This record gives sequence, C-alpha cells and structure tokens, in this order.
Amino acid sequence: MKSIISAISTRRTFAIISHPDAGKTTLTEKLLLFGGAIQQAGAVKAKGEQRRAHSDWMKVERERGISVTSSVMTFEYKGHTFNLLDTPGHEDFSEDTYRTLTAVDSAVMVIDAAKGIEVQTRKLFEVCRSRNVPITTFINKLDRESRDPFDLLDEIEQNLALDVVPASWPIGMGRNFRGCYNLLDDRLALISRSREGKPDVGESCNGIDDQKLNTFLPTDAVSTLREDVEMVRGLCPEFDLQAYREGHMTPVYFGSAINNFGISELLDGLVENAPSPRTQITSGGIISPEGDKVSGFVFKIQTNMDPKHRDRIAFVRLCSGKFKRGMKIRHVRSGKILKLHNPVLFLARERELAEEAWPGDIIGIPNHGNLRIGDALTEGEDIKFRDIPSFAPELLQKVFPDDPLKIKHLGRALVQLAEEGAASVFKTFIGGDWVIGVIGPLQFEVLAGRVRTEYEVAVRFEPAALHAARWIESDDSDMVKKFNEENRASVAEDHDGSTVFLARNAWHLNKAEEDWPDIKFLRIKDAVV
Repeated sequence: MKSIISAISTRRTFAIISHPDAGKTTLTEKLLLFGGAIQQAGAVKAKGEQRRAHSDWMKVERERGISVTSSVMTFEYKGHTFNLLDTPGHEDFSEDTYRTLTAVDSAVMVIDAAKGIEVQTRKLFEVCRSRNVPITTFINKLDRESRDPFDLLDEIEQNLALDVVPASWPIGMGRNFRGCYNLLDDRLALISRSREGKPDVGESCNGIDDQKLNTFLPTDAVSTLREDVEMVRGLCPEFDLQAYREGHMTPVYFGSAINNFGISELLDGLVENAPSPRTQITSGGIISPEGDKVSGFVFKIQTNMDPKHRDRIAFVRLCSGKFKRGMKIRHVRSGKILKLHNPVLFLARERELAEEAWPGDIIGIPNHGNLRIGDALTEGEDIKFRDIPSFAPELLQKVFPDDPLKIKHLGRALVQLAEEGAASVFKTFIGGDWVIGVIGPLQFEVLAGRVRTEYEVAVRFEPAALHAARWIESDDSDMVKKFNEENRASVAEDHDGSTVFLARNAWHLNKAEEDWPDIKFLRIKDAVV
C-alpha cells in the first residue's frame, strides 16, 4: 500500500503563468501529450472542427482563443503525479490567477523569446514572489526570430531580481533553430519539424568539446555553441536547489512548444527540482502534508462545467492526510460535517471519481452553494489558512435582463458567478439594482455571454456613474449600522452579505473616509480560509 510519504514525494503541483500569447496554453497541451494524458494536442487557434486546447473548454474560450478561467489537469510522468493549473494570461481575468497561485507549490513562467518579460508576466511573478513560490522559466518560440539569449537572461535577472541558471542553451533561432544543448547532463537535442511526434532523447556528449558535435552540426554552429556555453558557465552561477526553492534562483529552459521541443527537459527538471507539497502556515500553526488528519481549502468555484446539469464544483487543494471517497470532513465556516460521496479529479472539463487523493492533489467537490472560495475543510481542529483575497473592481456597470420577468433568474445567475469569483456583484440598498464590478472591460462581454448561454438570460449593461467600490469594516458594529443608515443611497451588499460603499467619484470617496475615520474602506477583502 502506498504510504503518505511516498505519495507526497512524487507529487508536483504547479501553475503556468505568462503574458497573453506567450504560448502558455500550447505548452500546457504539450505537457499533457508528453505525460500521456492525451493522444493529440489541441490547437489554441484551431479552425472549424480542428482540435481545441483541452484547458480552454468554455464556449467563450473556444470562440476567442484565450483562457478566461483556470483549469486543473492531473497526469502522470516518470512515476510522478503532476497537478497542472493553467491560468488565464489576460489581465482582465488576473484575479482568478491570483487565487489559483495560493494552491500551488511552484510555477512555470513562460516567456516569448521575441518579446521578453511583459507587463502581465511581471505582475504574476510578483504574486509568486509574495508567496515564496519557486519559478522555473521556459523561454518559448525559438522557432521564430528571437532576441539574443544573453539579453533575455539579463532582463530576467535585472527586472525580476532573480539569479538565472540556463538548464539548456539554444542553437540558432527562427529558421536556423537546430535544437538545444542540455547544460545539466551534456546532451545534444536536435529539433524535429514534426509537431506530432516527440523529439528523440538526444545524443550524450562527453562535454561541450566532444568531437561528436561536429557530426551533427555545421562547423559555424558548433563554434558559436562552444563560445556561448563557455560564456554562460563563466557568467552564471551553478544551480542551487535551495536558492531555487526559496524563490531566489530560476532554472531557464529554451524551446519551442509548438514543435514539441524542450518539453521533456522541462518535465524532467520539474521531477528533479520542483518541490513536493509544502507545509502550510495556519492560525493553529504549521500543517505538514505528512499529518494524519485530512485538511484542505477551496481556492476556486466553477459553475456549469457540465452545461447539461447546471453544476457547481468547488476546487479544493488538499494540504494534509490521505483523502478517501466517502469520508466525512468538517466545513469550518458552517461547522457542518460533509460526507464526500462524489469527489473528482480533473483533466480540464473531463473528470473521474477520486477514490483517493493525497496532499498536493486538487479535487473537485460538487457544491450546491454551501462551499465558497476561502472555505477550509478539516478532520482535525478548526484552522485558518492564508487569506485568499478579493480585489476591489476597477469598472462598475449596472446590469438588467432584456426580459423584465427574468430578473430573479438574473439574480441567481449573478450570485453563482460571483461565488465563482468571475466578477464582483453588488445589490443596492435602494432600488435593488444589480451592479457588476470587474477588473477589465472584456469581463463584461464574457459575463454577458455566459449569462446568456449558461442561464438563458439575455442582458444589457448600462453605465452606473460610479467611481469605486470599497468594502466597509469597523471594530464597532454600531458604527457600521449608522454609516449604512446615513448613506443608504450609496450602499450595497455583495453576494456574501458584506457591506459595500459605492462612491460616485474620488471626492465622494475621500469625503466618506474623512467623515468616518473609525471605518475602514477596503480595496481588498480577505476571504479567510
């Protein structure tokens, strides 16, 4: 029987982060292909009946060729279980990514070789840094004309304050991209132009000066490679496992995801170096994954993964203990005991029953509105994990159904989408209008499409003439009541029943903060796990 120690040691739970169009979803597909989870990789921008990316399963994702929600995929590779979380790259959906990063032990940062570090990459990296999440870097699209590899390394080092250690080194770029030299085990891997097959393991070399290189590469390519490798080994530090796991150093892999190149090297690196499930800091002390009692937290709610059944699935990161189907576990927020009959494991939208699961695994629990983002589940003492934040929206609009008779249907849809974290939803004290708050304008369009297709309610958005939303909090509950009474025209409730102040403009917000010094006007609402 598998022990909890061996199960933990072979678990790798990681996220893929990047700026849009860096090739993140393509890389995800190829990791699944190499892990044997799928037979053919999908295309992100497929036409007609061509294969689609497995991680982009929502209708809006397939229509637009972008990821708008995080996906979870579990697969096996070389005796290890990988829990891969593919995150939205588009900044309009970044809040979903921030929450997802609370559930991983490491991350793969994908960088476009022609563009280098872009805005969203930097933002996501900072989230990882704040949580001490170790980063592995994959520089993608070497099959296109790219920037000088040394410039890319220097940019990572200077802009992200990371020590960089190339694990491989590219030989040429664009049409002249021939492959990479593996610096860790002195192996030459040459690119195949086939996008379906896996590249050969490569040729073992007796160091960079091995004459064997001359039989596989043109003389000028060999000469350049030797010069580059000598410079790399002179300028870059040796790989330090502890420094990497503490978030100070990143191993860098070069490749071309669309050509299946560099994928196996990346996976091998994650097997060797990425951390197994880590300890979790809680209000009751440190929870070790080796602990006897099962514990975990909800970091994501997804509605309508199966449109036929209007389902809601709570995504739970297991933190300790051996989970078994049918076991009883306590929901800390409500104090209720839940019997988990139908937990599932994921391959994007596809699922299978989870008969057992271990720390680091992501399981899905069918949810009828009882579970929320931030909830803790435990067999042991009541615990609180790290906070999972909700951010104040930057754009606010009112939403109405085209058919006034469907106002209740609209309310139900909005609450479910808010529980999922797809948007902030506020209902005003006066008038009972629904106000939608989002991070970016594309979210309005996506929400309208989802409400129409998943809930059969056609909606329209109208300007709300609102500047900002702030959650209201005070140590004096009477003060909050008084504030609500005197500002009823500008107060609403979110889907959790928390009070929200809707400011008409910057002056209105500043005036409220001045007049009510004992009240906190919060940009970030922490959902305590």
